[in-house]
Amino acid sequence: MNLANKLTIARIFLIPIFMVFLLSKIPYGITIAALIFILAALTDSLDGYIARSRNQITKLGKFMDPLADKLLVTAALVSFVQMGKLPAWVVVIIISREFTISVFRAIAAAEGIVIAASPWGKAKTISQIVMIISILFNNYPFSLINLPFNTIATWIAVILTIISGVDYIYVNKKVLRQ
Repeated sequence: MNLANKLTIARIFLIPIFMVFLLSKIPYGITIAALIFILAALTDSLDGYIARSRNQITKLGKFMDPLADKLLVTAALVSFVQMGKLPAWVVVIIISREFTISVFRAIAAAEGIVIAASPWGKAKTISQIVMIISILFNNYPFSLINLPFNTIATWIAVILTIISGVDYIYVNKKVLRQ
């Protein structure tokens, strides 16, 4: 197993650790959870860079990397609903898009069609990570100047999630004709 795949697997193993700190009542638990989330999110960029730069892109990595991303984001979002930090409708929109596109990609793969990530999808991922980090830090430091950055970040993430999902299907509509 190459380094990029090891980082992807490590990201998956960080998810339950992240959740323990996020949902427990230990001192500084949410701060530790935020740092774990940031570390996990950074491994997403790092594993892709390593795989491409070393020409070590594998089938395992192509499957596990997006799965690890979806698991990490879903764990945070579902936990936020439980904690009362995010409305359920936001989570339903984001998770629905992820499931829909995952099924769409599976159909394409079964037909031998490889669908590359789009700039909209990358923007969506970044916006979701920024939203999650802003919620984890309880809108700090923006709360000091009364700027509801976490609310703005949530709306941006929802809008980009919808746009990227529609774009993904529209650009690759040939898959639906198979």
